[in-house]
Amino acid sequence: MKITASALLVLLLSNTSCQGFVVVSPKTTTTTTTTTSSSSSLFATSNQQDDEQLNNNNNKEKNNPFANAIASNMVGFAVATSVLWSSPAMLFSTLPSSMQNNNNNNNMMPSSSSIVAMAKEKASGSGARVNKDADSLLRLGLPITNKEVRKLQTDIENINIDLGSKRKAAALDGVKKVKTQLVSNNKALTSMVNACRPDAKCETFVQNMDPLLSELSLKIAASQDAFTGSEQERTAIDGAYKAWNTLQQELTNLEEGMVPAGYRTPVPSEYSDLPQLQGRATVEFVIKKGPDTVGVFNINGNNYPEAKMTMVIDGYVAPITGGNFIELVQKGFYNNMNIQRSDGFVVQTGDPDGEAVGYTGGTPSKAVGAGPKGERLVPLEIMPLKDYPGQEALYERNIDEDGRGGEATVLPFSSYGAMGWAREEYSPNSGSSQFFWLLFDSDLTPAGKNLLDGNYPCFGYVVKGADFLQDVKEGDIITSAKVTQGVNNLKLP
Repeated sequence: MKITASALLVLLLSNTSCQGFVVVSPKTTTTTTTTTSSSSSLFATSNQQDDEQLNNNNNKEKNNPFANAIASNMVGFAVATSVLWSSPAMLFSTLPSSMQNNNNNNNMMPSSSSIVAMAKEKASGSGARVNKDADSLLRLGLPITNKEVRKLQTDIENINIDLGSKRKAAALDGVKKVKTQLVSNNKALTSMVNACRPDAKCETFVQNMDPLLSELSLKIAASQDAFTGSEQERTAIDGAYKAWNTLQQELTNLEEGMVPAGYRTPVPSEYSDLPQLQGRATVEFVIKKGPDTVGVFNINGNNYPEAKMTMVIDGYVAPITGGNFIELVQKGFYNNMNIQRSDGFVVQTGDPDGEAVGYTGGTPSKAVGAGPKGERLVPLEIMPLKDYPGQEALYERNIDEDGRGGEATVLPFSSYGAMGWAREEYSPNSGSSQFFWLLFDSDLTPAGKNLLDGNYPCFGYVVKGADFLQDVKEGDIITSAKVTQGVNNLKLP
């Protein structure tokens, strides 16, 4: 059963009980339709639904005055969103059939401005703001504990936020604040450099920041002197963003240089027969339109012949999930595979042709076992923020089952294109090869307060080309999937 993002909020206001996320194969039908509970497929497509049952449900839902009232009254969405955040155990029950595959319901979504003030982002250290920046979240996911560099990161990222809000004076003040931290012999700078590995060249990264900060300051000042809305202002702002982007890359280099030499997130020995990613890797996907879809990707009015996305896969936070994914990419498992779900909430793939719902080419783990068709399975892997770095992730149970419901995870589902590992609802160790990119607006799913964090592993982010996901459709084809960096961090059993 497909569940659209807008229909989700309608569903949350119904009287039907909800059972949680389910991930199944498009080739299997596990949806049980009742008036009190069901097993619904969230992160999968289900093409073999019972037509008669769907028609019956459709007739019932057409006469549902409660659902009809919601469709015409936007006020209810604030209630729906509060239910979504406050009750992690809720989601999903039977979706009204009248809402399925209806792309005209997007105007029913609440505005981000009405939601963001309610969100408390616990994983990013950004106060009431939801951290949507994949690069920032990846920096925060590094296994480092230096407080000075975290303050530096916050100040540098606040410059970008101020630029986006056209708070130019505040952005200039932010530049000055960062420069103060990088003054030679400053205690903060000394602490950061001393925290780096000897081979990391952190002093060089810091030195590279100084001219970038000067360039950034000049461009912001130039934008202040220009008329609002003029070409001169746009040119100056573009130059400021360019300088900031290079600056934040130097910041990433600095923080990566602080990761202790040879650091490995500990993994229980019983999973030693599964691939593990000991560090990070970069993956590039190229997707082209399928035979039944429009031949180009239309992104904000511009047409592209192919969608190219770059993703960073994090083995610090999800060593088994990340290792499993990187090995499958290396084997060419995802090459020429169709996109199997695209509904405005997630884009999903990973279900191979045939009866199996996952990868069958490897030796199943003794600890986890094999799926019904011989699929190699991987355990559910969740890394709570409070346990990181240095401790093992939670395995074979979610954060609620560990008695820690509501705790933040290291990598939250709060960035467009966050990558999650699909599994069946009531089987924590049922994931094999299916994964999804989350499309839901992060203003509606703040870290630590949604139904994904702590229940599904986030194992990476799209860092380039995420906008293509808005026009990736079912039937589009992954023509190429390859590891471009970090393959040496993959350790095979």
